[in-house]
Amino acid sequence: MPRQHIIFLITAFAIVNGIFSPFLPYAVAAVRLLAPGLLIFSAPVLFLFGSLLLSTMTIIAAGVPAALYERLAGRKESDDISSLIWLAGTALLSLQAITVAAGIFF
Repeated sequence: MPRQHIIFLITAFAIVNGIFSPFLPYAVAAVRLLAPGLLIFSAPVLFLFGSLLLSTMTIIAAGVPAALYERLAGRKESDDISSLIWLAGTALLSLQAITVAAGIFF
């Protein structure tokens, strides 16, 4: 599978996790704590930034095992195996959100 497809799937899983995660209220609350400093007062904008925060955290957290693999294997550059590890981590972190999304749409 080309690396562009893998990165697309990583991003898709992270977006689904950001929108349908059960931790979204906590992320919105965290953004709301920062809202006076960021001048955010609209509920849809708070939801957007909370979702973006969760998506970014998913991508970062799922990249840790891939980075550890690259370090332990002595790789200088990323390869397909580390990209697949990253994809698997993102899919595992997004599993609960995927089941919620599947229940809504199907």
